[in-house]
Amino acid sequence: MTQPRAPEVSVVVPVHDEAGAVGSLAAEIAAAFAGREYEMIFVDDRSRDATLLELKALKALHPQLRVLTHPSNAGQSRAVRSGVLAARAPIVVTLDGDGQNPPADAPRLVQALIEAPAEVALVGGVRASRQDTEAKRRASVWANRIRRRLLGDDADDTGCGLKAFRREAFLRLPYFDHMHRYLPALMIREGFRNRYLDVGHRHRESGRSKYTNLGRLMASLSDLLGVMWLKTRSRQPGAVEEV
Repeated sequence: MTQPRAPEVSVVVPVHDEAGAVGSLAAEIAAAFAGREYEMIFVDDRSRDATLLELKALKALHPQLRVLTHPSNAGQSRAVRSGVLAARAPIVVTLDGDGQNPPADAPRLVQALIEAPAEVALVGGVRASRQDTEAKRRASVWANRIRRRLLGDDADDTGCGLKAFRREAFLRLPYFDHMHRYLPALMIREGFRNRYLDVGHRHRESGRSKYTNLGRLMASLSDLLGVMWLKTRSRQPGAVEEV
């Protein structure tokens, strides 16, 4: 009996209360990666609506779809990590579950990562025309400036959920809640490099944002201090060779 081919790409989508959005998002992912060996992993982070029911029904339409569930709500970073741990491909793409990241942009990031040198572990999306409120855009600009100054990373838009990265590199990173916002800095800390490409951004069509500007600010203050501490405790040996 012929074994199914291992996927080249695993698309990981964390979702929480996204009923009404997951069906169209899964269809767009399938269209974006048509002709490639891929899997899509939706991680339901204990939704309170019909998200999980919709995902189970979608498995009949999309054989590449895998659905993971959390027995209790654990947050976006934990959902991403659960998906990456389960992924069978060496390259992982993440997308936000609200549908604001166009899946059609994902293959460009994957191809850029495939063509990049091995030391490049992440290709991040940069929202070129962000479709959010003015208050959210302004808060994001200031947050990115402060983060870059304090952490010395090279990212202009760590809040973009559309990223492609090497699974093995991600699993080397220290895990903590909200780590998904600091992947570029953590990759650099581990000795890797990042690249970035402009991607699209859309209005949210259903549901509502799980974060507020104040909520992001309070979480970011402690997270920034934690990542700054992690940087001070990192020592790089250079290229490791077996003799």
